[in-house]
Amino acid sequence: MQRMLNSTLAPYLILGAYFDTKQLKYLLFLIVLCMYILIVGSNVVLSAVIGFNRSLHEPMYVFLCALCANQLFGSTSLFPFLLVQILSDVHSVSVPFCFLQVYCLHTYLSVEFFNLTIMSYDRYLAICCPLQYHSLMTVRKVAALIVAEWVTAFFGVSIYTSMSFSLHRCRNVIDKIFCNNYSIVQLTCSDTTSNNIYGLVSTAVGVVCPVIFIFYTYMKILKVCYYGSKQTRQKAVSTCTPHLASITNFFFGVCFDVIQSRFSTKYVPNIVKIFLSLYFLTCQPLFNPVMYGLNLSKIRQTWKRLFSVQRRWRCVAFILTEPEDLGQNPGQNLSQNSGQNPGQNLGQNLGQNPGQNPGQNPSQNMDQNMDQNMGQNPGQNPGQNLGQNMGQNLG
Repeated sequence: MQRMLNSTLAPYLILGAYFDTKQLKYLLFLIVLCMYILIVGSNVVLSAVIGFNRSLHEPMYVFLCALCANQLFGSTSLFPFLLVQILSDVHSVSVPFCFLQVYCLHTYLSVEFFNLTIMSYDRYLAICCPLQYHSLMTVRKVAALIVAEWVTAFFGVSIYTSMSFSLHRCRNVIDKIFCNNYSIVQLTCSDTTSNNIYGLVSTAVGVVCPVIFIFYTYMKILKVCYYGSKQTRQKAVSTCTPHLASITNFFFGVCFDVIQSRFSTKYVPNIVKIFLSLYFLTCQPLFNPVMYGLNLSKIRQTWKRLFSVQRRWRCVAFILTEPEDLGQNPGQNLSQNSGQNPGQNLGQNLGQNPGQNPGQNPSQNMDQNMDQNMGQNPGQNPGQNLGQNMGQNLG
């Protein structure tokens, strides 16, 4: 009885899924750090491309930007904690911080499901009701849907997190590498009927209903594609493929974690259990930017324009460095470097006559340049050379 009381009053929880990796912990630290940097970088870049390009300010891309923001929120709730635990010798966490992580991760899960559901509704309107799309999916409605998904997730997760926090714990060892609500409820020795009922209701509202709605919208989309034109089918495939892949990837990732939490996995290797529990938290934020960035045509075109701008800037930088080469070899003819007419600009004439005063009388320069160009191009119209050199010298 005294041991149970002491464990109930313990201000920390022990994460029992970690094992001794010895010197490999530094390699694991670098791998996890690189994954976190890739997740943050890819989602931030995709959000910036959507935000700075006005042609992408459409409902589908706004929802995609909200999806990236939620993935940054979920990744930040997990990865810094993992990095600290990998380098630590004692894998423990304070009770308040553990519940904070539970709140953040479950909010991420709820918002992700709601956002994917809203995106399927958006695709349904765009493909099945193309003429009424802009009147049905207005800017105000887009903002209201994004706010509603976050408020619903915050409110729903707050209820069962507070219910779990009020339970009396008999143990303080969690068989996970991070905190989740079900693992904490398993530590209690009191009645958890109300928690189980609310868990079933929240699962039905936050998972089952969105999945049914997504299935319904895609059945409608398939029906329209079957009877529609080839252009309609191409549009549906190009915009719905990354969304379907994202839903499938996330759904199976959540199923992996639920199955190993609810059923006995003592015969499963520990490293496999860790990978399955982290799959939906690590692969989904990496998977979505790649899928949407490569499959949506407008984003691909934006990437191409960005790279073409970078190539133009490199060409401009190369051209601007050429006068430095002329300054180093003042006697060298510009026509050898750029292939231009040797009588086109005054800078070349100064290079050929380095001792000439740049501030000399323009008429003298005009006569000299006319004679020089007539000598170089005897068949050329002298009046044309005169007009060119007058404009160049007077300029």
